[in-house]
Amino acid sequence: MSLNQVPSGHAAVIREIHAGEHLLQRMVALGLRRGRKVFVIRRANYHGPLHVRVGMTELMIRRTDADSVEVAVDP
Repeated sequence: MSLNQVPSGHAAVIREIHAGEHLLQRMVALGLRRGRKVFVIRRANYHGPLHVRVGMTELMIRRTDADSVEVAVDP
């Protein structure tokens, strides 16, 4: 499942990031790493970005970029 498929108000654990080197470096710098818990706060309308929290950091991520983040839903 990708991060883009996680509904608002739910958490997931990052399993893998399938992205090019530049995008991968940017995601890692923002705290998106394998094993980290990510919480989807909200989803913008009209295929807009996702508002997520990783640790103490909140960020917006494009849905196309969220598709490259493989996650496991946190029970």
